[in-house]
Amino acid sequence: MTQGSAESAKASLPLALYMPPEKPLQHPRQDLKRPFRDNAAPGLTRRRRAAIWRVVTFLPALLATLVLVVIVGNFFAMGGLSLPEALLIGLMAVTFFWISLAVSNVTVGLVSLIGAAPPKAKAAVAPIEVALLVPAYQEIPWDVFGNAAAMLDELSALPHVHRFSLFILSDTHDLALAEQELRAFAALRAKLPHGTRVHYRRRPMNTDRKIGNLADWVERWGGSYEAMLVLDADSLMSGEAIIALADELSGDPSAGLIQSCPQLFGAETVFGRVQQFASTIYGAVLAEGIATWSDREGNYWGHNAIIRTAAFAASARLPRLHTFRAKDALILSHDFVEAGLLRRAGWGVRFLPRIRGSYEEVPATLIDYVRRDRRWCQGNLQHLSILTTRGFHSVSRFHMFHGAMSYMLSPAWFALLTVWALIGAGQERNVITYFSGLNPQVVWPEMSSFNNMLMLAFMYGMLLAPKFVGTIALHRSGVRLSEVGGPVRFAASFLAELLLSILYAPILMVQQTIAVIRTALGIREGWVPQPRQGGRYGPGTLIKFHALETIVGALLVGGMVHGLVTLWLLPVAVSLLGAVPLSALSGLRLTRFRWTQRVLGTPEVFDAPPIIRGARAHRAALRDTLAGPDRIAAE
Repeated sequence: MTQGSAESAKASLPLALYMPPEKPLQHPRQDLKRPFRDNAAPGLTRRRRAAIWRVVTFLPALLATLVLVVIVGNFFAMGGLSLPEALLIGLMAVTFFWISLAVSNVTVGLVSLIGAAPPKAKAAVAPIEVALLVPAYQEIPWDVFGNAAAMLDELSALPHVHRFSLFILSDTHDLALAEQELRAFAALRAKLPHGTRVHYRRRPMNTDRKIGNLADWVERWGGSYEAMLVLDADSLMSGEAIIALADELSGDPSAGLIQSCPQLFGAETVFGRVQQFASTIYGAVLAEGIATWSDREGNYWGHNAIIRTAAFAASARLPRLHTFRAKDALILSHDFVEAGLLRRAGWGVRFLPRIRGSYEEVPATLIDYVRRDRRWCQGNLQHLSILTTRGFHSVSRFHMFHGAMSYMLSPAWFALLTVWALIGAGQERNVITYFSGLNPQVVWPEMSSFNNMLMLAFMYGMLLAPKFVGTIALHRSGVRLSEVGGPVRFAASFLAELLLSILYAPILMVQQTIAVIRTALGIREGWVPQPRQGGRYGPGTLIKFHALETIVGALLVGGMVHGLVTLWLLPVAVSLLGAVPLSALSGLRLTRFRWTQRVLGTPEVFDAPPIIRGARAHRAALRDTLAGPDRIAAE
C-alpha cells in the first residue's frame, strides 16, 4: 500500500470508532416568505424594560442627527440649497447617526454597569446533555485539539450537574492534515481520563461550508443532546464559562440561544495587539449596552454560544437564496439569520457579556484582517435581501441592517471625505474653484477654515468618545489597572492604541469601500482557512494590495501643498500615503523582543488565565507529537 492510500484509508475509518450511535433530528429548511412558529416554544411577551432602554439608546442618536442636519442645512441654505449640498447633508446625516448610536450604546452600557446589582447565588438547575461542537476546515491540528484538551481538562476538574461531550467536526480535505487530525485525536483520547466523551467525524467534502457541517451533525446526532455549544476552530472557553452558559440555558426554558462575548487572545503582532487591547478595554462597555437594549432579541456571532438543539433544528435551517445575481445561493453570514429565525419561531436570543472566559483568536496582520473582512462584507451585504423575511422581529431586522451598514458606511465616509477635500480650503482656494472653468454650471458648497475645524473636531470627538467611556468603565467591566500593567503602562498602551487606530482607520475605510464595490460587482470571495499565525507578505504584495490608498494619499498631500485641500485632513492623508509601511508594521511580532512583549498588554498578556496557559501547553505537546522535532526546527 502506498503512503497516499494508507493516509486515505486512515482518514476513512468507520465512524463507529469515533462517534456515538446516531439519533436523527428533523431539520427542515425554513421558508423566508412565510411566518413560522415553533409549537415547542413557550412564547415571549413584550417587556417594558427593554422598550425603555431601546428608546433611551436610539432616541438621542436620532435627535443628535436631526440637530446636526438642521444646523448644517441652515448654514448651506443661506445661498439656496443645491443638489450637491443636499447630498453632502445626506452623507453627513447617515455617517453621524451611526457615530451617535455608538456613543449612545456605550453610555447605556456604562449606566447599566454602574447600576448592576451584585451577582446572586446560583439557583439549582436541571442537568442537561450538552455537545461542544468544534467545526474545523484545513486547520492546524495541534491548535484545534490542544484547545479541546484544555477545555475538557477544566470541565473535568469543576463541579457541575451537566453532561458534556466534545465533537471535532472536520471538513478537512487534505489527506496529510486529515491523518494528523486522527493522530491528534488518538493522542487526546489517550491523555484524557477514562470515560471522557470526545468524538471525531470527518466529511470528505466541505459541502455548504460551516452551515452544512453543523447541519450534518444536527440531523444525525442532534437528537441525543438538549444543547449544543458551537465553537470555532480558534475558540477557547474556560470551564466556568461553559458551565455558566449551560446553567443559563437550563434555567431559562424560553431561551433558544445564549451568546457569550468572546474576548481576543493570543495576539503577538502590532495589529493583533491593537485589536485585542481595544476589544478588552472598550468592547466590554459596548457589549453591555447592546445586551441591555437587545434583551431577548439579541444576536448570534456564529461561535461561543449555546443553542437549544431541538429549537435550532425545528426553526433555523437556512434555505438557499434566489436573487437576481445568483440562484440557489448559500447564505454566507449564517449566524445573524439563524438568530432571527429562532426569535421568529418564538425563542429568546440572549447576549450575556458578563460571562468571562470566552475567547477567540484575531487576524495577525492588516492584510489578513482585510481578506477575512471581504468575506464578511459579502455575507453582511447579502442580508439586505433577507430583511423582508416574514415574521422577523424588528430588532432582528435591525441587527442584519446594522451589519450591512457597518460596511456601507465606509463608501459613505469615503465620499464625504472626498467632498470635504474638494471644498474644504475655503471660498477662495479649493479644488472646485480651481477647476471651475471645466463646468461653471456646477454649484458646490463653500466652507471656511473655521467651520472646517469645528466640524472635523466635532466628528473626531464623537468617534473617540466610546474609547474614553470604555476607559472610564474599565473597573466596572471587571478589569483592574493592576491587570493591565498599572496606571503608567496602561496610559502608554491607551495612547499607542489611540494613535495606531487613527492611522489604520482610513486604510480600513478604503479597503472596506473596495470590499463593497467587489461585492456589488459580483466578485465572489473564496472561503480559505485563515492563517492563524499571520501571512508573510513581501514589498511587492504590500505595494499592490495598498496601491489605491497610496494614490489617494498622494493626491491629498499634493492638494494640501498647493493650498487646495484643507490641512485638517492631514491625519487621513498621512495614513493613506503610508499604507504600505503601516501594513508592514502591522505584522511586526512584539513577542520577539523582551522589551516589547507586553506592549498593548491586556490581562491575558500580563497574567494569562489557566485556560489559556493550559491550551498553550497542550498545543505545544501535540505539536511535538505530530510535527516532530526536525520539522519544528525547520520552521
